[in-house]
Amino acid sequence: RLRLHDGKLIKDRRFHLRTYPNCFVAKELTDWLIDRKEAPDRESAIRLMQKLMDHYIIHHVCDEHSDYKDAKLLYRFRKDDGTFPLSKDVKVFMRGQSLYEKLVSVDESILKVREENSVKYQRTFLGSEMIDWLIQEGEVENRQEAVELGRALLEHGIIQHVSNRHHFFDSDILYHFWINFRRRRRLTELLSENSSRALSESPDSPFCLRKLNPEPGNTSFLSVQTNKEIKVVSAVRRSSITSLSGNSNTYFSAPPTLVFPPVAECNPKSVLKRPVTTEELLSPGAPYVKKTLTIVGDAVGWGFVVRGGRPCHIQAVDPGGPAAAAGMKVCQFVFSVNGVYVLHLDYQTISSLIMTGPRTLVLEVMEAIE
Repeated sequence: RLRLHDGKLIKDRRFHLRTYPNCFVAKELTDWLIDRKEAPDRESAIRLMQKLMDHYIIHHVCDEHSDYKDAKLLYRFRKDDGTFPLSKDVKVFMRGQSLYEKLVSVDESILKVREENSVKYQRTFLGSEMIDWLIQEGEVENRQEAVELGRALLEHGIIQHVSNRHHFFDSDILYHFWINFRRRRRLTELLSENSSRALSESPDSPFCLRKLNPEPGNTSFLSVQTNKEIKVVSAVRRSSITSLSGNSNTYFSAPPTLVFPPVAECNPKSVLKRPVTTEELLSPGAPYVKKTLTIVGDAVGWGFVVRGGRPCHIQAVDPGGPAAAAGMKVCQFVFSVNGVYVLHLDYQTISSLIMTGPRTLVLEVMEAIE
């Protein structure tokens, strides 16, 4: 968007005696994407722009077209006309990006390479150090507000304890930025989820939605029983909402009518060490941290199993699937699905919410703090 403004492709344009501010001509933008090697051909350029439309980033100036047409039609970035949906998740992400840019652009930044347990970590800072800096820079008014901001950044995967064992505290615990906002992200990465093209190996890009080289066809994922014995559960990711074990596990994916392994090969036992109630999860001071996971389903689904009810938990995760790449783990409890509070629901109802919802799945989960 900024490059298009600089290149004068975005400007006020007149059509049928009306002026449309800050818009671009679709055909000109397609040419620009190819000339700047942002897209290899017109078809890819159109698919890229359609992705941006699907995610409410651009739209037709009169909203008369729901698809991106390679023609002399006017489109606009929603950020340029105030219609970009600033949800809580987007606001936290943008706040994290703003803080990161501010931190890396100053001399004597608190972001440093540090070592813990003989492992070096990039972009690290101490919790108390970050709080001091936030107050000094006027980003927050007091230490409590700074802690709340740090917790929001951690729950949205922007910062993380270096060994992922603690929530954010006002202490000398070491954290680092999990997302490198300055990594140059190619627009074509948005198409990678539907192609065999390998994604960047960088784990800290918001575009890195899949692990590399997922195995085609049938896949296996690990399910851990309460006695710590690890069992390989074979499953076909291209399933519908069909249970893997006597309607006790639901594996989320796409088209139906597939044959599953016998029940005996699956793990019907819960991975939880003991039952946990909703009241226990929500009680003040409970040892659980809430995290927000954004999972973009691929051609064969999301890649996880949910089980139980009131509250439901994650029973298994396909290590090569989108859920694993987004940070999902077994034993997490499902707090909300696409903004809908679900701690009081059973897994069949949650399954229906997921399967009937959008391809981009936003889950809030609660994870035990070790």
